[in-house]
Amino acid sequence: MLAREYAKKIMCLNDEKCDSCIKFNANSNPDYQEILPDGKTLKIEQVRKMQEKIAEKPIISTRKVYVIDDADLMSEEGQNCLLKTLEEPPEYAVIILIVSNESKILATIKSRCVIVKFEKLSDSEIKTIMPNLDSNFIKILEGSLENAQQSEEKLEQYKSLNKIVNVIENGTKTQLFTETDLLYDSKDDIISLLEYLNIIFFEKRWINCVEIVEKTKRKILANNNYDMCIDYLLMHCYEAVNASK
Repeated sequence: MLAREYAKKIMCLNDEKCDSCIKFNANSNPDYQEILPDGKTLKIEQVRKMQEKIAEKPIISTRKVYVIDDADLMSEEGQNCLLKTLEEPPEYAVIILIVSNESKILATIKSRCVIVKFEKLSDSEIKTIMPNLDSNFIKILEGSLENAQQSEEKLEQYKSLNKIVNVIENGTKTQLFTETDLLYDSKDDIISLLEYLNIIFFEKRWINCVEIVEKTKRKILANNNYDMCIDYLLMHCYEAVNASK
């Protein structure tokens, strides 16, 4: 997001109504290009193609901007190929590398870049930006607004977990398996749901349940039978919470 906004700003000719900005907003500015991984890697052919295009002068703006996303997925060969351009880039060209794992980038590449680090946002910062989010919900976002945007679409799922907690605490064993369909039907999202469930358990000081959730997560990640993992989770949490009643 920052790379795009920065590119738009430096390519702007006078104001946001200029031809460069209009075409940028329409994703049709020929002087801006995002290079994305081809499958699981960034291939050297993609780097070479960029080098061919970068040699051509800008068409609309006075600058050309190339954003290489997931640049840490480039092979060493690809990075060495890119190095030639970084050493002597055209005066109108700006290259932005977006990286998740800086250790995979060659020192010779890093030495020719201005490094801007992004830290996780604090819970209070996210709350300021998105004040309608529940405090427990914010705790599972790991300081990322992108996670917030993706998870917000599933907010109703997270809210439903409070109903499941209520069943564990106040319901019957019959309800335990008839009113907890969310967990059985959410195999693709189960790890994030269990992490949210653990936040609720921790606030209730149900430490035994936190341990049960962690064990359930390990079982699921080890490809144990999914429904049996959820059975294990619900039954053991129910027994842990109601043992003293």
